[in-house]
Amino acid sequence: MTIPQVRKEEQLNLESLTWGDLTWVNIERPTEKETEYLAQNYPFHPLDLDDCLSRIQRPKIDEYKDYLFLVFHFPVFHKEARVTTSSQLSVFIGQNYLITLHKGELKPLVKLFKECQIDEESRQENFSQGSGYLLYRIIDRLVDYCLPILNKIGDNMEEVEDHMFSDRTRGAIKEISSLRRDIISFRRIIWPMRAVIGSLEPKVRRFSKTDLAVYFGDMVDHVDKIWDGLDEYKEIIEGLNDTHDSLANNRTNEVMRILTIVATIFFPITLVASIFGMNIPLPFQHSGYSLLYVILIMLAIIGGMLYFFRRRHWI
Repeated sequence: MTIPQVRKEEQLNLESLTWGDLTWVNIERPTEKETEYLAQNYPFHPLDLDDCLSRIQRPKIDEYKDYLFLVFHFPVFHKEARVTTSSQLSVFIGQNYLITLHKGELKPLVKLFKECQIDEESRQENFSQGSGYLLYRIIDRLVDYCLPILNKIGDNMEEVEDHMFSDRTRGAIKEISSLRRDIISFRRIIWPMRAVIGSLEPKVRRFSKTDLAVYFGDMVDHVDKIWDGLDEYKEIIEGLNDTHDSLANNRTNEVMRILTIVATIFFPITLVASIFGMNIPLPFQHSGYSLLYVILIMLAIIGGMLYFFRRRHWI
């Protein structure tokens, strides 16, 4: 049994795990101290090290003679803010090492490193086939991590659809806007990743002891599945937005129709009241039943107008 060597550098936010001839260096929340350490111990280009600290890098693959530099973006859902944002993962891969730099937000990556630290079977499974296979295991877990986020968006869309056709429609437009923001953000993350993951296998082939074509092909299928799901959700959310607008317009028209009928009915009543309130001689004015006569006239007008509206199917 190969005994792993676990090391945590003093005053550096860096942990390394060695099993056999392969070393995995994991750096969470990298700073200039960590990049200086990498510059002193590895033949990395200074621009690549600068990119590890940059927040605006696009997913890419930079190929060198002895190593590859990779940048990935994966979605992270923040429950408090209810928003999906991207988290960057930078990777250096060589023949005998794999270096990952990230913010610590990618839970599958953090969990995999801890598993390899404490479990012999996990180390053997992930380290025995070379750094290329270890990279595949990391990316595959992160891609699979996107599926629960996608399913969560789908569940939220079903809830919004149920609310929209119920009486609780006041906050529907806010929920639709929030879902649209998440879908747009998710699509912005996945779109450039498709090209990077699709072209990854031929470049990491030299760092693996086995043929990874089938493994990476399966991972590309998962990415395409996520993209197809986002395309479907994009169409659904646009349809829900149009439906919400139609329902809101119909409710507004219904309210305006009722108010118009009420105003139309009260106009002649107001006219009758104004006439009998004038200081001129009028029929029934001096009768003891003058108020009753006025009320009967008003009721007759209301009844006639309601009958007319009903005949015309306006109400």
